[in-house]
Amino acid sequence: MAELERRYGQTVDRADAGVIDQGLRAYMIRVYNYMAAGVAITGVVAYAIYSMAVQQGAGGLELTAFGNFMYASGFKWVVIFAPLAMVFFLSMRIGSMSLGAAQISFWLFAALMGASISSIFLVYAGESIARVFFITAAAFGALSLWGYTTKKDLSGWGSFLFMGLIGIIIAALVNLFIGSTALQFAISVIGVLVFAGLTAYDTQQIKEMYSANDDGTVRGQKSIMGALRLYLDFINLFLMLLQLFGQNRS
Repeated sequence: MAELERRYGQTVDRADAGVIDQGLRAYMIRVYNYMAAGVAITGVVAYAIYSMAVQQGAGGLELTAFGNFMYASGFKWVVIFAPLAMVFFLSMRIGSMSLGAAQISFWLFAALMGASISSIFLVYAGESIARVFFITAAAFGALSLWGYTTKKDLSGWGSFLFMGLIGIIIAALVNLFIGSTALQFAISVIGVLVFAGLTAYDTQQIKEMYSANDDGTVRGQKSIMGALRLYLDFINLFLMLLQLFGQNRS
């Protein structure tokens, strides 16, 4: 009898583990799909706004009326800070949203981020942007895979990375007004390290958020929140690397 109980107990445990593993895999794929779609929306919106903001003049590219409104008027501050406000809104309200509302909010945030970073096409050569993007994608993929598969507990990184993130945000806001090249270089170097660490840390945290007992709505909300975290890691890592290695327009 004991032998039968042992064998059947093992069978049930393995079956449960298989169900959880398949559910976790589907959940993580959903997170990555949301995140990738958000990055794609950001890229399309950023290039579309850039295309409407410039025109070919006698001396090269010139800003259109729309470009002056986006990049040279007081509205540029709205464009810069709107994604930050949207992040806080999503973080606080996503748990009370319907799944459809959460999805729409995430897509809207990705579009706002595209508008916010569209000016990179004015500063950096297109080939340089593409090269840094693919470097970022490769680095992000490796770091996220490590965060997902490692047996090391990364929870201890959280406080250190959060303090680094707050420091970067404060320094970046200050540098908007003083325009220090040295400070920007320091922000970029530290930012690469912080967002590299956050990529692995967030991946592990998102994995641990999964529960086989969640219903479809809760699981969907968790997927979107996880996608938001990884999206922010990817975009910020990309921008930091672009500031370090991007080639300016000649």
